[in-house]
Amino acid sequence: MQLTPMARAVGIGAVFAKVETTRPLGSFKSLGGTFAAISAVARAIGRPREWIGDAGAMPDPPPHLICVSDGNHGLAVAAGARHAGVPCTVVLHGGVPEVRVKRIQDAGASVKIAGGTYDDAVDMARMLAAASGYLLIPDTSLDPEDPVVADVMAGYAVITDELKQQFTQAQHELPTHVFVQAGVGGLAAAIIGGLQGWLAAPARVVIVEPDQAPCVALAMAAGRPVRAAGDLETSADMLSCGEASAPALKTLREYGALCMTVSEAELSHSVTILETRQGIITTSSGAAGLAALSVAAADPVRRKELALTEDSRVLVLITEARPTP
Repeated sequence: MQLTPMARAVGIGAVFAKVETTRPLGSFKSLGGTFAAISAVARAIGRPREWIGDAGAMPDPPPHLICVSDGNHGLAVAAGARHAGVPCTVVLHGGVPEVRVKRIQDAGASVKIAGGTYDDAVDMARMLAAASGYLLIPDTSLDPEDPVVADVMAGYAVITDELKQQFTQAQHELPTHVFVQAGVGGLAAAIIGGLQGWLAAPARVVIVEPDQAPCVALAMAAGRPVRAAGDLETSADMLSCGEASAPALKTLREYGALCMTVSEAELSHSVTILETRQGIITTSSGAAGLAALSVAAADPVRRKELALTEDSRVLVLITEARPTP
């Protein structure tokens, strides 16, 4: 989708939006968590992935999946578990809205609530998996070679395949810049890896985070995952993460991703702009890339640093629909 009014407003050549709101579960996460869950079950029982979903292929007792989530990854893993016919537990932190909790429960998963932040829930899920023998389906890991996280990011890479097909079919000139939001960095890593060598010059990829949860920026600066301080409180609740994923960080550093953060006011404004001018109903998490583009384009110093000009063609990702009861 082209956001022509937005391009005019920020003084660049074109703004393209990859809109993920119409995915079966309402976000891009359905591409990663569901695929990773089914793949992990297949590995655990020693059967081909294509056999998963056949009741006769499952041992007794079946594998029990567990994951941690702000909402969307848990929903995707729950969907994968339901397809496989195995039990699933999703660990959430106490700040996850009830509407997101209910969606996960309606998908057939049991829910446990951890106190504190998303990262406290990550710790709880790891402990439960170790103590109970559950099969952990994370979208973040401190192991750069984690095979389950690799499956999650491989699922997200479907987006880059679609983008290439869509630009070819529409005969658009290729984007020069991408602004992509990050929680733990998995989506951003899949995008930068999948579009490597495809973007037009200067081929800049900007990772966007809320001011209150800049875990990828901190990790990029430190060269390793480090845990952000504070309560991570932000309206972009799907990006409210305190520690970047090592597999994602490896890719982001390899390809030279840039980082910037945005304020709560900037996030809220972009949600409103998308709804009133484009009819796209999303959240602060979904609109974060557009928020960062607006901020960067309005700042002469940032424009120069990012080589944003009146001829630039920018791609943003609208990553989720606004959940409804």
